[in-house]
Parts: sequence; structure tokens; C-alpha cells
Amino acid sequence: MKSLAAAAVARRAGEALRRSALRGLRPLSSLQPSHAASSEEVLVEGKASARAAVLNRPGYLNALTTTMGARLNKFYESWEDNPDIGFVMMKVFATPEVHIGFHPDAAASFYLSHLTGHVGEYVALTGEKLNGTDMIALGLATHYSMSEHLDLVDERLAKLVTDDPSVIDSSLAQYGDMVYPDKKSIVHRLEVIDKCFSLDTVEEIVDALESEAARLNEEWCTLALKRLKEASPLALKVSLRSIREGRYQTLDECLVREYRMSINGMSKQFSHEFCEGVRARLVDKDLAPKWDPPVLEYVSKDMVDAYLAPLGDEYGSDLKLPTEAREAFV
Repeated sequence: MKSLAAAAVARRAGEALRRSALRGLRPLSSLQPSHAASSEEVLVEGKASARAAVLNRPGYLNALTTTMGARLNKFYESWEDNPDIGFVMMKVFATPEVHIGFHPDAAASFYLSHLTGHVGEYVALTGEKLNGTDMIALGLATHYSMSEHLDLVDERLAKLVTDDPSVIDSSLAQYGDMVYPDKKSIVHRLEVIDKCFSLDTVEEIVDALESEAARLNEEWCTLALKRLKEASPLALKVSLRSIREGRYQTLDECLVREYRMSINGMSKQFSHEFCEGVRARLVDKDLAPKWDPPVLEYVSKDMVDAYLAPLGDEYGSDLKLPTEAREAFV
């Protein structure tokens, strides 16, 4: 199977942001494992010069718990401070949050909103998983390497003594493979995606997609509609709002807003969607969430606004980013 190998050019800045977010971590799941269990649920792989944290909780679709998050934070901090570890690899790209009553976070509203046209809205609202070829085509990745070349990529990056982006880029290019989108690639759907997902509301998007599905009779269109109708109506509207706001915000502003949305969304004060989504997909696994409101028409603007409201005193302050300690990145 083809895999995407990507070097984290902004690795240090990213780890600094991740550490800051984890300092204010709230419970991410109602299923709290013991410390012993979490050591088996977050495994470490890699060679002397590289590390990979592997989530090993397949029975719960690798959903994070607070203890797992703390363990990941411990790993990231130790790797950041270890001069012998040159890079961290991240694999798989997907944003399926709307199907558990949540919203794409971790800066998703920033990078998705800056994709060509309205692909960001499409990916956020449908949760479609993108492969390496699509990520290259959309500008989410810079290099593509076949699986059999990944060990060579590891070895080459391990020998680097600099984090200069231009050096990393040329090193990755040595093992890059030429790939071309196949007939199922997202790049062949851009015209229809822009036509539908540029509309102002989720209701309009669904209506337009239904018209296109009837006209085109193509599988991807039918699947996209199915995903939209399975997702939380409230989460869909919150996510669309997030992507649209992210288009005009800086990375820092997106991170602060998403953190606020996440805390509000998990607090149960405004909604039980996240808990219900986790129950249906990860706990009972009946895949039959009882969303509230059950349909898009019942989701009001006030409900969406509540997700973006300032945090109450009981939830602490907004996310504080380590801007002074952050290294420059491009």
C-alpha cells in the first residue's frame, strides 16, 4: 500500500503549540484507563534518530483519553529535548469529527480553509480520508514516497544535522516518487465540490449535492451525501462556521478559537452531541447516535454561537500560546 512520508518542517513550533494545549487538557473521553493500560495504548516505535508514537486502542478507534494525552505530551517533550532525535513522522490524514458530534480541531480550520476553492468545507463536513496522492494535489503535503522507500527516507533524514527547510526539502526530493491522480481522485470533483460547498448554509450544501447526485449518478456524490446525513447536524453547522472564520484568521487565532469551541462542546452546558457521538461510535458501537437537534432545520444560530462564546470561569482562561518561546517557522 502506498504511504505518504512527510517531514515536519515546522516540527519545533508544532510541538510547542501541542505542549501548550496539553497543559490545559480536559478529559477527552469518558473512558479513563489506568496508567498501566495507557502505556500499552500509546506505543513507541522508531530508530535512534526518529520516533513514532503509535496509538494502540483499536477497539475504541484510537480515541484519546486524558491519560493517553499526558503520555503523548511526555514523549513529545522528551523527543524535543533529545538532540539525537531529528524528526517525528505523522501518518494518515482525516477529519471525521462531525461523526462524533465534534468539529475539526488542532488548527484544521486554518489549513483546511486555505485549500483551493472550497475543498476545506468538503473535507471537514464529510470527513473523507485523503490519500497521499490527493494530499499532494491539494497542497497538504510536499513529497510522496512509496512504502518501500520509507526506510531510505528515515535514514536520510537521520543523517541531517540541520533543520533548514531547504535542506529537508532536497533530502526528501531524493526519494520522492511521481504520482498522478487516478479517476477517483478528489481533483476530478473540484468543480462540483466548489459549486456545492461554496454555498452559505449546510442546508443549501445538502440540497445542491442532492441535485448533483441525481444529475451525475456518481458514487462519490452519493457517499458524500450519506456522510453528511449521518453526521451531527449541530456539528456540521459549527464546523462550517469554523472553516469560514478560519479563512480570515491567523494560525494563532484559529487555535485559540478551536480550543474554546472544544471546551464548550465537551462541557455539556450547550450540547450533549460529543458524548452521544462517542457513545454511538466508540462505546456501544451501535452507530445510531440520537442527535439533538435531530435535523439541520432545528439548529439555530444561537446554538452555533454558544460554541464560540468566551469560556466560563469554571473552565479557565483561553488557550495561552507560547509565542515568546516559539521558534520561527515557514
